Amino acid sequence: MTVIVRDLRPDVPADTEGFARVRALALPYILFTPESVRHTATRIHPDARYRPLVAVEDGEVIGTAQVHLIHDSPDPGQGCLNVYVRPDRTRRGAGRLLVRAAEEYLAAQGATKLFAWALDEPANRAFAERRGYTQGRSGHFLRLDLANGTLPPPLDVPPDVELRTAADFAADPRPLFELDAETMLDEPSDVTSEFTDYDAWIAETWRHPLLDRDLTTVACVGGRPAAFTVAYTDGGARYSTAMTGTARAHRGRGLAKLAKVHSLHRARAAGVTEAFTGNDTGNDPMIAINKWLGYEICATEVRYVRELG
Repeated sequence: MTVIVRDLRPDVPADTEGFARVRALALPYILFTPESVRHTATRIHPDARYRPLVAVEDGEVIGTAQVHLIHDSPDPGQGCLNVYVRPDRTRRGAGRLLVRAAEEYLAAQGATKLFAWALDEPANRAFAERRGYTQGRSGHFLRLDLANGTLPPPLDVPPDVELRTAADFAADPRPLFELDAETMLDEPSDVTSEFTDYDAWIAETWRHPLLDRDLTTVACVGGRPAAFTVAYTDGGARYSTAMTGTARAHRGRGLAKLAKVHSLHRARAAGVTEAFTGNDTGNDPMIAINKWLGYEICATEVRYVRELG
């Protein structure tokens, strides 16, 4: 059968379901649902020029690509393409076609430097390097068995700290935006990103369908958010940490660890059996916290970079 590449149709259930299915099979460590696929396709900032692609064979989605400019970086001309094919549908040309379409699109949008993640497996690394991509940093996916594993007991909450949830900020989430924007500046990355658009954050992040406001836990000092761990859930028994961070003025007190262990205990009590998170290989503070919590590495990704022109 012939493989064709086309744009994702976010209002067509077969497309969003197919996209989510491919990602679940290729990347079972990240939560994707048809609703989250549709949300990203329709709510991401227009300056990102986001273009989700699918590779289709005999009417079935067998490959996907998330393609966009890094619009919130002060450095222009940077783009991302993340391509994944169903593990049981490889060697049909889907990956090659998706990469070609993504690169042509990003070049037409003015991108001169491309970033892509690839699972740290020989075939994937060779695929990227044959296309002129150079290996950069790496990151781990980690898994915690909440059903059968051992979770440390909740830490005592200091007298000057109050643990709240994101749901408590429903009337005014701006304090969470401000904390997210500050902690993002210190997140290990190849590219500097800045959150400056509150309305865009509301549309993309606060209203994300996977965001679990009841399990997202915020450590407040003096009534202001000082640290948080952002929880995503898929409506079933799976949980993922989208972000954990502490404001610079409150670091060194263990507030991120406090928020995360309390969130995980409440997640387990709510019926969650499996938790995932991710760590840059150089992010030693979070690696230590996740090791203490009982997370184990389940896969590794490598960041690849290609200069255009």
